[in-house]
This record gives sequence, structure tokens and C-alpha cells, in this order.
Amino acid sequence: MKPIVKKKSVLLYDGLCGFCDRLVGLLLRRDHQQIFHYAPLGGVFASNLLNRHPHLKTVDSLVLVENSGLEQEVVWVRSEAVRRVSRDLGGIWRIADLLLSIVPKWLQDSGYDIFARNRYRWFGRYDACRVPDSSILDRFLE
Repeated sequence: MKPIVKKKSVLLYDGLCGFCDRLVGLLLRRDHQQIFHYAPLGGVFASNLLNRHPHLKTVDSLVLVENSGLEQEVVWVRSEAVRRVSRDLGGIWRIADLLLSIVPKWLQDSGYDIFARNRYRWFGRYDACRVPDSSILDRFLE
């Protein structure tokens, strides 16, 4: 019998963005199965990912990487990354995915882009990425 392997995904985020930092905090509290690991967009993990997927270098977005470093690696950006995170969290969070599924993808991404362009103005910008507490340090990648 095959062992059950828990899905692990890496969420790349803007560590200087106030909203992104709060989102990571929310996900850490709600991700009871510890599906997600986290890496700042300016870090080593992100740099390696961009070398594997050069088309992402111009993307200013939340990035979700499933099966990181494997042959089956899949990268999701913008509204699709948000939908995948909602879906993976399960429970009531799936409602966000269901609601977004009725909105055309071009409109989802347009809304995401507007939000992304204004995130510093609306939620602030930090001088440095947060230093994770030692109890969650294993969930963060450089």
C-alpha cells in the first residue's frame, strides 16, 4: 500500500507588502494541514523558480507553486493563485473559489491587477520582511 503524501505548496509573496504579510499570517492560522510553505519574492527560492520559469520575471503577483522542483511543477499566478489557495484551504474558504468561478477570468485578473498596483498605498509597505517566529520557521523558505 502506498503511503499517503500530504500536498505541499509554496506561496511566494511580497514580504514588504502590508496586505501580503497579513495574508500569510491568516494562512498560517487557517492552514491546519500545513499545506503551504512561504517564500518572499525577493528570496533564493523565488530566484531559483524564476530561473526555471523566466516568463514569471515580469509578474507582480502572488505566486503559488505546486510540486516545487519536480517534473510536475505547476505555477499559478494572479487570480488563479488566489482561487487555488482558497480551494486548498477547504471549508468555508472554498466559497471564494466558487464565487470567483462565475466571474470571467479576464475580469478576475483585471481586478487582481488593480489591487496589486495599489496594495502599498492601501495597506502600507514594510522596510523588511517579517522574521518568522521560531514555532513556524520551518514553514518559511529563503
